[in-house]
Amino acid sequence: MEKLREQLNALISQLENAAELYEKLDELISVYPFNEFEFIISHLLAAERISIEDYYEIRQSYIDRNLYLNLFEISAPRGFGELWAQGHLKELVPSLERPSKKLDPEYSGQYDFYLPPDIRVEVKASRAVEFRSNLPLSLKALSSDSDKDFDMNFQQIKPRYCEVFVWFGVWRDVIRCWVIPSHEVENSKYYSKGQHRGNVGEGQLHLRRDNLHEFKKYLVEPANIESEIRKAAKKEQKLRRK
Repeated sequence: MEKLREQLNALISQLENAAELYEKLDELISVYPFNEFEFIISHLLAAERISIEDYYEIRQSYIDRNLYLNLFEISAPRGFGELWAQGHLKELVPSLERPSKKLDPEYSGQYDFYLPPDIRVEVKASRAVEFRSNLPLSLKALSSDSDKDFDMNFQQIKPRYCEVFVWFGVWRDVIRCWVIPSHEVENSKYYSKGQHRGNVGEGQLHLRRDNLHEFKKYLVEPANIESEIRKAAKKEQKLRRK
């Protein structure tokens, strides 16, 4: 949104009646789908400051920068953190199975997926939003190239109940995926145990601008998630034996 505003303001400043247009914008009443952007673009077209081809380019650039903005409009934590994240992973790795007592006699909701023959997978997701902002999520959503601070909090982490964690981080323009052996999450210096009083074996981990680079080794491409889960599970077995 910031880049679009900058782009349009630069074009408005080239108009002879720029001051008049800004005055009208200050008084503008927006009712969906008629808003300030529609108002500005229609004036720029009428003034021949931009062509229809320019408009198409502006539109496509905005879409490319905001491909996943709709995910910031999911307000319910469970709707995003559980339903979207689990559904997204299932689409990427169809071989994942929903756990049950038939597959795992000890299962009682501790993890999200079962990858045959014996890999337990827990999925978490978080969104990159401007830190310490009270704006709605969709307005404080960050692009991957933003220099603003953010805090992705992966909560209710229970390392002893799974072999592998799959984490999704969502920016306006990109979704990143990390695949991490459970042991390495549990022993990360950023993992905080005891997220809630009395919840033994549960914690949380924050990914921020200042530590994001330390998790780069866990980043995977969508097409490789299943193979990386299996690699991480093998690594987990070795780590737990030590």
